[in-house]
Amino acid sequence: MSLGLYVHIPFCKARCNYCDFNTGLVDESLQRRYVTALDTEVRRAGARPRAAADTVYFGGGTPSLLDPPEVARIVDACREAFDLAGDPEISLEANPDTVDARRLDGFRRAGVNRLSFGVQSFHDEELRRLRRLHGAAGARDAFGLARTAGFDNISLDLMMWLPGQSVESWLESVDVLVALDPEHASLYLLELYPQAPLNEEMARAGWSQASDDVAAEMYGRAMARLEDAGYEQYEISNVARPGWRSRHNLKYWSDGEWIGFGCGAHSTRGGVRWKNVSATEEYVQRVMAGASVMAQSHRLSPAERLGDAVFTGLRLNDGLEVEAMAGRYGADIWECYGEQLQPYLEAGLLRFEGGRLRLTRRGMLLAHEVMAVFV
Repeated sequence: MSLGLYVHIPFCKARCNYCDFNTGLVDESLQRRYVTALDTEVRRAGARPRAAADTVYFGGGTPSLLDPPEVARIVDACREAFDLAGDPEISLEANPDTVDARRLDGFRRAGVNRLSFGVQSFHDEELRRLRRLHGAAGARDAFGLARTAGFDNISLDLMMWLPGQSVESWLESVDVLVALDPEHASLYLLELYPQAPLNEEMARAGWSQASDDVAAEMYGRAMARLEDAGYEQYEISNVARPGWRSRHNLKYWSDGEWIGFGCGAHSTRGGVRWKNVSATEEYVQRVMAGASVMAQSHRLSPAERLGDAVFTGLRLNDGLEVEAMAGRYGADIWECYGEQLQPYLEAGLLRFEGGRLRLTRRGMLLAHEVMAVFV
């Protein structure tokens, strides 16, 4: 299977109050040095013969803060260091407030052929509560500009279970998404991290999240509405038009391999998992000094690899082919986890049929509980 290449861009114009990612505010001087470090790290990772890769994913942070020539420079480095022949999927995460017609055209010329817009909501009040810099109209405008620039593979992110959000307002956002007709959509439940400023803001303003039952209703009704509109759910949080699933993210869920570049980036290849140093300045200094940027590395045991493959594979609608997993790892899922999984099978959260183990729709809502078996 071909590799996926992940490129982490840690810069943001402002930090969202719910964010727990490895990001910081944009600094133009640091950004220029960071791009040079990325270019260097990617080229150093090349080998002869070049390893095959078929996806490049710019994540963050806000990768659309890069200038198009900077994106082109990194894409060129990926093409030099890896065999990106054929039709690679090259994705760029973007915030609606960071793009205009000129920049979108530049990204397209740089080689980007898939955009992922972090919209989160089509209600201005909900966006303000999340400290997003764009409004609903701006998100719709950015989508239209991307279409005009020639992008025929666009994903939109929405978030449900926001403070003060009702089922009705959530479904209104889903309806706007359906009307825009992107090829792909990701629908996430808001996670409240302990240190996120949103916790304090919610307490101060008297905002609250709806009950678990209402969150389940939001999820179920949104997925049903999207399926009625012709989208296929293929992962817990992701739907796509037929033929437009995220090829890069499927590597994470299908026991694939990838190499991550940039500060805090994770990699998995050849049964080894490693992570780069998290601090942006330290990462740049290490690369430019010719030193290793690896902060930690771990060779996975066969049992760990099986557990990871089951943990991620259960996120997919198709689930797992149990015999194939046993053949690949020399360990049987039922022998390793059968006793722990049985209560979830009996409760209707898991289903085993046709040799495949999969979560039910209700099980997807409780996926964290089920997957704790494999941690």
